[in-house]
Parts: sequence; C-alpha cells; structure tokens
Amino acid sequence: MQDFGTVTSALLALSLVAGAVAISRYQRLDLERDIAVAVVRSFVQLAAVGYVIDIIVGLENLLYVVLLLAGMVAFASWTSAGRGEGVLRAFPVSAIAIGVAAASTLGILLALQIIPPTAQYLIPLGGMVVGNSMNAASLTLARIRDDVKARRLEIEASLALGATSRQAISPVLKAALQNAMTPLIDATKTTGIIFLPGAMAGMIIGGADPLEAVRLQIVVLYMLLGSVSVAAILVGLLSYRSFFTPRHQLRIASPES
Repeated sequence: MQDFGTVTSALLALSLVAGAVAISRYQRLDLERDIAVAVVRSFVQLAAVGYVIDIIVGLENLLYVVLLLAGMVAFASWTSAGRGEGVLRAFPVSAIAIGVAAASTLGILLALQIIPPTAQYLIPLGGMVVGNSMNAASLTLARIRDDVKARRLEIEASLALGATSRQAISPVLKAALQNAMTPLIDATKTTGIIFLPGAMAGMIIGGADPLEAVRLQIVVLYMLLGSVSVAAILVGLLSYRSFFTPRHQLRIASPES
C-alpha cells in the first residue's frame, strides 16, 4: 500500500491543483497566479510550522507553546486588519478579539480538564481557534465597513431622530454578526450528514477509533462555535465607535469615502 505520508504523495496531489489552474485559465478567471502563490505558501508554511511544532513538543515547555500561539494571534490580527482596511484601529481591535477568543476558549477547555495542558493538544486546537476567529473578525470588520457606507443615510436619519450611535448602527452590527457566524453554524448543523470535518477525518485516516474521533470532533465544533461568537461580538463592539465622533456624528461623509 502506498505511504500517503511521503513527499511523493503530496506532489502527486498537485494534479488536482493543475485541474483548478486549467479551469481558471479556460474560464479566464485570472486566478492562476493566486493559486500558484497559495500552493507554494501553504507548502512552505506547513513544512516550517511542522518542524517548529516538532521541536516545541520535544521541549515539553508550555512557555514556548504560549509564544507560538501569541505569534499566531499576531499574524491573524494583521491579516484580519488588512481585510478591514478603512476601519480605524483595525489591528488592535482584531488582536483583542482574536486573543480573547483564543485565551478564553482554551482556558475553559483546560479548566474543565477536557484537554490536557500539553503542546500536542494546545497547538493544533489553538491554531483552529485562532484561524476561525480570524475569519470571523475579518468578515465582521468588512461587513460593518461596507454596510455603514451603504446605509449612511439610514444611520444619519436615526441619529437625527435622537438615536445614539449604538442604536443607529445596531442593524448593521446584527447583520455583520450573522454574516460572520452563519457559515460555522451551517457547517455544525450538517456535520456527519454532508461532510466529515478535518479533525475527525484525519484521526480515522490515522487509524484512530471512530468513536474517539467523533468525541474529539464534537469538542472541536463546540470550541469553534464559542470562539467565533466571542471574536465576532468583540470586533463589533470595539470597532463601531470608530465610525462616529464623540458627539455621535457619523464620520463618513459619503458612501464613496
């Protein structure tokens, strides 16, 4: 039986990427360069982080685990802030939201003794939490920014009628939070029926007991729901004020600004 852990198998999987490039070229989507960059970056980044994790697991020192997770949060915050371009203080808002989501979620898992305090659990689960929280933060920031511009007149009308900035922007915040959380909620509702999530599939492929894989996947799904909710809510609460002056006046002068 072919060893799917070899470099050869990974290279053979590039045939699937070649199909994506061919489709992009045929449909003139102009995504060939982006696909190539994504493939190269993912290979280099995964290889590098694999070596780093191997070293940290061998050291058995939680300080290095915390430093690695902090680095993940910093990079995720920078990425999310880029998606929220145009929002004041997007980086610190993202950093606080993602950091609090990761710390609170992992802290609860450790406090309830659902997972042991080891690098083997904290690094992969922490990466999942940070990654999904980053996506939620990015979606929330971008949706709030776009909706504030699109609904400027509606917001200003609410302010003119005596509403506070929080009251005026409330519909925008609600839509942004729904936009950020719906994908994960839908994925959770269809787990086991439409698809088998990565953690569960990886364990089964690795030879683990399917019931144990299910148990871990349930923990992962509920963990991600909690972290995404925290990240999205914090981004909404911390970012909306940047669109208003201290006198509750909308800063944006026109939808194009």
